Amino acid sequence: MDMIHSREDMAELIKSFGILPFFKNKIPGFSLEEHTPEELLFAQESAWMWKGPVIQGIDCAYGKFFWNKSCFITREFFYDFANFRRDGYDLDARWEDGLISHKEKTVYEVLETNGPMLSWEWRRLTGIEKRGEFDSIVTKLQMKGYVITVDFVYQITKNGVPYGIGVAKYSTPEQHWGEAVKERIYSRTPSESRQRLQEHLARLYPDETKCIDNMLGK
Repeated sequence: MDMIHSREDMAELIKSFGILPFFKNKIPGFSLEEHTPEELLFAQESAWMWKGPVIQGIDCAYGKFFWNKSCFITREFFYDFANFRRDGYDLDARWEDGLISHKEKTVYEVLETNGPMLSWEWRRLTGIEKRGEFDSIVTKLQMKGYVITVDFVYQITKNGVPYGIGVAKYSTPEQHWGEAVKERIYSRTPSESRQRLQEHLARLYPDETKCIDNMLGK
Protein backbone atom coordinates (compact mmCIF):
# COMPACT_ATOMS: atom_id res chain seq x y z
CA MET A 1 0.00 0.00 0.00
CA ASP A 2 1.40 3.40 -0.99
CA MET A 3 2.01 5.66 2.02
CA ILE A 4 2.08 9.44 1.98
CA HIS A 5 4.90 11.45 3.55
CA SER A 6 4.10 15.01 2.49
CA ARG A 7 1.29 17.35 1.53
CA GLU A 8 2.22 16.78 -2.12
CA ASP A 9 1.89 13.02 -1.65
CA MET A 10 -1.52 13.52 -0.09
CA ALA A 11 -2.71 15.61 -3.03
CA GLU A 12 -1.48 13.05 -5.56
CA LEU A 13 -3.13 10.19 -3.66
CA ILE A 14 -6.51 11.96 -3.65
CA LYS A 15 -6.23 12.71 -7.36
CA SER A 16 -5.35 9.09 -8.11
CA PHE A 17 -8.40 7.80 -6.21
CA GLY A 18 -10.81 10.54 -7.31
CA ILE A 19 -12.96 9.67 -4.29
CA LEU A 20 -11.19 9.08 -0.98
CA PRO A 21 -12.64 9.08 2.55
CA PHE A 22 -10.40 10.47 5.29
CA PHE A 23 -11.06 7.73 7.85
CA LYS A 24 -11.18 3.95 7.76
CA ASN A 25 -14.50 2.54 6.64
CA LYS A 26 -16.17 -0.63 5.44
CA ILE A 27 -13.80 -1.02 2.46
CA PRO A 28 -10.25 -1.99 3.53
CA GLY A 29 -7.60 0.37 2.16
CA PHE A 30 -10.14 2.95 1.02
CA SER A 31 -9.11 5.86 3.23
CA LEU A 32 -6.43 8.48 3.61
CA GLU A 33 -5.91 7.26 7.17
CA GLU A 34 -4.75 3.84 5.96
CA HIS A 35 -2.25 5.44 3.57
CA THR A 36 -0.77 7.74 6.22
CA PRO A 37 1.91 6.80 8.78
CA GLU A 38 0.52 7.15 12.30
CA GLU A 39 2.96 9.93 13.17
CA LEU A 40 1.71 11.98 10.20
CA LEU A 41 -2.00 11.63 10.83
CA PHE A 42 -2.77 14.23 13.53
CA ALA A 43 0.55 15.89 14.37
CA GLN A 44 1.31 19.60 13.94
CA GLU A 45 2.58 18.90 10.42
CA SER A 46 0.14 16.21 9.35
CA ALA A 47 -2.58 15.06 6.98
CA TRP A 48 -5.16 16.59 9.32
CA MET A 49 -3.50 20.02 9.03
CA TRP A 50 -2.94 19.65 5.28
CA LYS A 51 -6.65 19.30 4.48
CA GLY A 52 -7.27 22.97 3.70
CA PRO A 53 -4.19 23.54 1.50
CA VAL A 54 -4.81 20.29 -0.36
CA ILE A 55 -8.51 21.05 -0.94
CA GLN A 56 -7.56 24.40 -2.41
CA GLY A 57 -4.46 23.16 -4.19
CA ILE A 58 -6.20 20.49 -6.24
CA ASP A 59 -9.58 22.29 -6.20
CA CYS A 60 -11.53 19.31 -4.90
CA ALA A 61 -14.65 19.00 -2.77
CA TYR A 62 -14.52 17.87 0.86
CA GLY A 63 -17.33 17.05 3.21
CA LYS A 64 -19.44 14.36 4.81
CA PHE A 65 -20.57 12.72 1.60
CA PHE A 66 -20.66 8.97 2.35
CA TRP A 67 -21.72 7.14 5.51
CA ASN A 68 -21.90 10.61 7.17
CA LYS A 69 -18.09 10.60 7.09
CA SER A 70 -15.62 13.08 5.63
CA CYS A 71 -14.40 12.44 2.11
CA PHE A 72 -12.42 14.11 -0.66
CA ILE A 73 -13.95 14.12 -4.16
CA THR A 74 -12.22 15.60 -7.19
CA ARG A 75 -14.33 17.86 -9.39
CA GLU A 76 -14.46 15.19 -12.10
CA PHE A 77 -16.46 12.92 -9.80
CA PHE A 78 -18.19 15.55 -7.69
CA TYR A 79 -20.36 16.59 -10.64
CA ASP A 80 -21.76 13.07 -10.85
CA PHE A 81 -21.99 12.76 -7.08
CA ALA A 82 -24.04 15.97 -6.79
CA ASN A 83 -26.26 15.07 -9.73
CA PHE A 84 -27.03 11.63 -8.36
CA ARG A 85 -27.60 12.75 -4.78
CA ARG A 86 -29.66 15.79 -5.80
CA ASP A 87 -31.68 13.46 -8.02
CA GLY A 88 -31.91 16.20 -10.62
CA TYR A 89 -33.35 18.77 -8.19
CA ASP A 90 -31.97 22.16 -7.29
CA LEU A 91 -32.81 23.04 -3.71
CA ASP A 92 -35.82 25.23 -4.50
CA ALA A 93 -37.43 22.45 -6.53
CA ARG A 94 -36.70 19.96 -3.75
CA TRP A 95 -38.46 22.31 -1.29
CA GLU A 96 -41.47 22.74 -3.58
CA ASP A 97 -41.87 18.96 -3.78
CA GLY A 98 -41.65 18.58 -0.01
CA LEU A 99 -38.35 16.71 -0.10
CA ILE A 100 -36.43 18.93 2.30
CA SER A 101 -37.21 20.41 5.71
CA HIS A 102 -37.81 24.09 6.39
CA LYS A 103 -34.67 24.26 8.55
CA GLU A 104 -32.55 22.68 5.82
CA LYS A 105 -33.88 25.24 3.35
CA THR A 106 -33.20 28.11 5.76
CA VAL A 107 -29.66 26.96 6.56
CA TYR A 108 -28.89 26.54 2.88
CA GLU A 109 -30.28 29.96 1.95
CA VAL A 110 -28.16 31.69 4.59
CA LEU A 111 -25.04 30.14 3.07
CA GLU A 112 -26.20 30.82 -0.48
CA THR A 113 -26.71 34.49 0.37
CA ASN A 114 -23.66 35.10 2.57
CA GLY A 115 -21.11 32.39 1.78
CA PRO A 116 -18.45 31.23 1.78
CA MET A 117 -18.63 31.23 5.57
CA LEU A 118 -16.92 29.80 8.61
CA SER A 119 -19.12 27.34 10.47
CA TRP A 120 -19.64 29.57 13.54
CA GLU A 121 -20.58 32.57 11.36
CA TRP A 122 -23.04 30.46 9.41
CA ARG A 123 -24.70 28.99 12.50
CA ARG A 124 -25.03 32.42 14.12
CA LEU A 125 -26.91 33.81 11.11
CA THR A 126 -29.29 30.83 11.01
CA GLY A 127 -30.35 31.44 14.61
CA ILE A 128 -29.87 27.75 15.48
CA GLU A 129 -28.45 27.68 19.01
CA LYS A 130 -27.65 23.98 19.32
CA ARG A 131 -24.44 23.12 17.50
CA GLY A 132 -25.42 19.46 17.21
CA GLU A 133 -28.66 20.35 15.44
CA PHE A 134 -26.86 22.72 13.08
CA ASP A 135 -24.11 20.19 12.30
CA SER A 136 -26.73 17.53 11.55
CA ILE A 137 -28.44 19.80 9.02
CA VAL A 138 -25.11 20.67 7.38
CA THR A 139 -24.29 16.98 7.06
CA LYS A 140 -27.65 16.34 5.36
CA LEU A 141 -26.97 19.15 2.88
CA GLN A 142 -23.50 17.77 2.17
CA MET A 143 -24.85 14.25 1.71
CA LYS A 144 -27.31 15.66 -0.84
CA GLY A 145 -24.52 17.47 -2.73
CA TYR A 146 -25.61 21.05 -1.97
CA VAL A 147 -22.77 22.10 0.38
CA ILE A 148 -19.01 21.54 0.38
CA THR A 149 -16.11 22.40 2.68
CA VAL A 150 -13.62 24.63 0.86
CA ASP A 151 -11.00 25.34 3.55
CA PHE A 152 -10.07 25.15 7.23
CA VAL A 153 -9.03 28.19 9.24
CA TYR A 154 -6.70 27.74 12.20
CA GLN A 155 -5.65 29.86 15.14
CA ILE A 156 -2.09 31.14 14.75
CA THR A 157 0.66 31.29 17.37
CA LYS A 158 2.84 34.39 17.83
CA ASN A 159 5.40 32.62 15.63
CA GLY A 160 2.90 32.22 12.83
CA VAL A 161 2.29 28.50 13.34
CA PRO A 162 -1.30 27.24 12.93
CA TYR A 163 -2.74 25.12 15.72
CA GLY A 164 -6.00 23.63 16.95
CA ILE A 165 -8.59 21.55 15.11
CA GLY A 166 -9.41 24.14 12.46
CA VAL A 167 -12.72 25.82 11.70
CA ALA A 168 -14.40 24.64 8.51
CA LYS A 169 -15.28 27.15 5.81
CA TYR A 170 -18.34 26.18 3.79
CA SER A 171 -19.70 27.09 0.38
CA THR A 172 -22.21 25.88 -2.15
CA PRO A 173 -20.60 24.30 -5.23
CA GLU A 174 -22.17 27.03 -7.34
CA GLN A 175 -20.58 29.77 -5.22
CA HIS A 176 -17.20 28.08 -5.19
CA TRP A 177 -16.96 27.10 -8.84
CA GLY A 178 -19.43 29.48 -10.47
CA GLU A 179 -23.02 29.10 -11.66
CA ALA A 180 -21.80 27.37 -14.83
CA VAL A 181 -21.12 24.32 -12.68
CA LYS A 182 -24.85 23.58 -12.82
CA GLU A 183 -24.50 22.62 -16.47
CA ARG A 184 -21.89 20.04 -15.53
CA ILE A 185 -23.84 18.70 -12.56
CA TYR A 186 -27.09 18.24 -14.48
CA SER A 187 -25.56 17.15 -17.80
CA ARG A 188 -26.58 13.51 -17.25
CA THR A 189 -29.50 11.73 -15.69
CA PRO A 190 -29.05 10.92 -11.98
CA SER A 191 -29.00 7.20 -12.79
CA GLU A 192 -26.23 7.72 -15.36
CA SER A 193 -24.21 9.62 -12.77
CA ARG A 194 -24.68 6.86 -10.20
CA GLN A 195 -23.55 4.29 -12.73
CA ARG A 196 -20.38 6.27 -13.47
CA LEU A 197 -19.55 6.49 -9.76
CA GLN A 198 -20.26 2.81 -9.25
CA GLU A 199 -18.09 1.78 -12.19
CA HIS A 200 -15.21 3.95 -10.99
CA LEU A 201 -15.33 2.55 -7.46
CA ALA A 202 -15.69 -1.00 -8.77
CA ARG A 203 -12.49 -0.56 -10.77
CA LEU A 204 -10.71 0.42 -7.56
CA TYR A 205 -12.31 -2.33 -5.45
CA PRO A 206 -13.82 -5.05 -7.66
CA ASP A 207 -14.49 -7.34 -4.69
CA GLU A 208 -16.48 -4.74 -2.72
CA THR A 209 -19.61 -4.33 -4.82
CA LYS A 210 -21.99 -4.70 -1.86
CA CYS A 211 -20.14 -2.09 0.16
CA ILE A 212 -20.04 0.24 -2.85
CA ASP A 213 -23.81 -0.09 -3.31
CA ASN A 214 -24.28 0.65 0.39
CA MET A 215 -21.91 3.61 0.16
CA LEU A 216 -23.69 5.20 -2.79
CA GLY A 217 -27.19 4.53 -1.56
CA LYS A 218 -30.23 4.75 -3.79
